[in-house]
Amino acid sequence: MPPSTPTRPRILMCPPTHYGIEYEINPWMNRSHGAERELAIRQWETLRATLVGLGVDVQELTPQPGLPDLVFTANAGLMFHNRFLSSRFKHDVRARESPVFDAWFAEHGFTVEHLPNEMFHEGAGDALFCGETLFAGYRQRSDAAAHQWVGEHWGVRCLPLELVNPRFYHLDTCFCPLAPDVALYFPEAFDAYGRRVLETHIPRLIPVVEVEAHRFGCNAVVVGNTVVHNSRCPQLAVTLREAGYQSIEVELDEFLKAGGSAKCLTLRLDGEEAASWKRNG
Repeated sequence: MPPSTPTRPRILMCPPTHYGIEYEINPWMNRSHGAERELAIRQWETLRATLVGLGVDVQELTPQPGLPDLVFTANAGLMFHNRFLSSRFKHDVRARESPVFDAWFAEHGFTVEHLPNEMFHEGAGDALFCGETLFAGYRQRSDAAAHQWVGEHWGVRCLPLELVNPRFYHLDTCFCPLAPDVALYFPEAFDAYGRRVLETHIPRLIPVVEVEAHRFGCNAVVVGNTVVHNSRCPQLAVTLREAGYQSIEVELDEFLKAGGSAKCLTLRLDGEEAASWKRNG
């Protein structure tokens, strides 16, 4: 059984052995501009080494042929304590990943749960805790009704946010909690109501400029007071340092070709609700 109070962050990653652009299910993907697999492997290994150097216990899922996006473990499902809510993917090409993820979590002692059949929900890609509140992106890949079901099922406050820009198709591409009352975000990814929800419930919102949002600066991994994000985001790095955080840039452009970056490549096994600032800050 996984420990209920881990002494250090636990993150699930999957090596990009079979990663590639084999289909097009978001505006970033273009099969004519495929990923360079060897470069992708080096970039992934750098991210993994960076996280290990920060004290993270990285668990690895065995890559599977025919599942090029298995590398994006954030979309496997949503963690809550010892419970794993398996994603129900909108696209069939990714739905084939779910049995692999479900088997891994069952084998490692987690309780595997599933959504009702008629709902789509793409895990920690679209649902992020900031403090005790679960913020949830919908319209592009997940359903608002699925988020409401999760809130009722787990007994947590869940606030849906409509994502209006197809290039920011998951919440974790445009929103990153840093602390219970602080988060990065790209305002233009949300509708006016969604922006008001964020402004009302998060005292300190740090906007990311458009050019760096398009480099997925918000798609970052937070380990205590360190934020690991894609390279060539100089303004974000300065902003983070001014806010009291250490910024570490890692080149992840081969994964940006598929619409992913640092956060997409990781899933917190100690739970998104564990909030890295609670355990490692």
